[in-house]
Amino acid sequence: MNPQPLITTTEAVDKALYVIFGISCIALLGVTVAMVYFVWRYSRKRYPQPLSQKDHNVWLEITWTIIPTILVMVMFWYGWDGYLSLRRIPDNAIPIQGSSRMWSWLFTYENGKTSDKLYVPVGQPVNIRLSSEDVLHSFYVPAFRVKRDCVPGMETYAWFVAEEPGSYDLFCAEYCGVAHSSMITTVEAIPAAEFAGWLAEKPVATSPGIGLLQKHGCLGCHSLDGSASVGPTFQGISGRQVTVATDGKNRTLSTDRIYLKKSITDPGADIVEGFPPAMPSYADQIPAEEMEGILDYLMDEEGNKAEDKGPIEAKQPMEKKVEAEVVEEQSVEPTATNKPAIPANPGQTLADQNGCLGCHSIDGTRIVGPSFKGMMERERTIIRGEQKEKILADSDYLTRSIREPSAEVVEGYPAIMPSFPDFSDDDIKALQDWLETLK
Repeated sequence: MNPQPLITTTEAVDKALYVIFGISCIALLGVTVAMVYFVWRYSRKRYPQPLSQKDHNVWLEITWTIIPTILVMVMFWYGWDGYLSLRRIPDNAIPIQGSSRMWSWLFTYENGKTSDKLYVPVGQPVNIRLSSEDVLHSFYVPAFRVKRDCVPGMETYAWFVAEEPGSYDLFCAEYCGVAHSSMITTVEAIPAAEFAGWLAEKPVATSPGIGLLQKHGCLGCHSLDGSASVGPTFQGISGRQVTVATDGKNRTLSTDRIYLKKSITDPGADIVEGFPPAMPSYADQIPAEEMEGILDYLMDEEGNKAEDKGPIEAKQPMEKKVEAEVVEEQSVEPTATNKPAIPANPGQTLADQNGCLGCHSIDGTRIVGPSFKGMMERERTIIRGEQKEKILADSDYLTRSIREPSAEVVEGYPAIMPSFPDFSDDDIKALQDWLETLK
């Protein structure tokens, strides 16, 4: 007995879509033609008084009852058959654990290997067992026609087959917080032989601290290289002076071990100025040993300087590292040919010191707030009260946005920016001059 051929999720969904769409188009065409004909045939100008005395027609009533019923049942059958295909996991599917959390994905394979991208072999079914560690998320891969909710406290699943090699987008399709739109990764479909080699490949040696940060999704919101993200960067975090809001009052403190542990277990207690209160609590979620490993890494100043580049630097040949160290050692001695460092733009310094770059990018990337790139002299739609209005982003608008950000909220963005009443006119002018350079 020959085994039943595998119907992929793409084939099942597409077949149902084409059938339902085709029937809908035929029905639309039939209704439109009949409507136009009746409008012409029974126009009041042609027949001011009705001529027919019939009040019913049995065969016509039977016809328009039976035909639509058949069409609806056909659509139901194809939809139901497609649904069963989505829920019927092939026997040879590779099991992969997919864990979602604000705002990143982590995939764990049978041999314990983990990755923030989903690697799958071409032509082989994979079964993704989905779970959520915090709020409701949704596993959505348009290329394979799969979408499944990740529910806290419950395991769901989705399966698919990648028929061709390539990189396919994987989204969270359920709003899960301020960085929901950044919860994006990819499905990397590679030939079966390459997948087997990748699966058996030992991970590149990196700092245990970086591995723990990746495991618990910390790097989804905190960068290692100083770049802006949803939360403060981890680069140089040990001993950093930060301004936080505690019980509605601002205070300045140093990021020591106690503060960092409290920020992980009770992140709402001290909100760093310039960043949204978006981090979930990890109380009782991180084992004590792993918590100590994370804190050891964050507090290790030498580790922060040398290991922030993570696995990328670890891949460099040893000769390159030695050569780099020699060059660095030689460059310490000042010479007459050394050029003085170019001072940072005052406006950029203000933006960096006040946490603006944590929510606003400078390269056009959309994060929590509108990008600074091309911001000035651009027309934008704002919401003032319950009214929408288009205004020009000039110096007056910039002043209002800094001192009273909730009064005019840019459409499509959350009203979470804190006010900065202490910004002087000179500060705002410096910030504006810098923004005008970001064309």
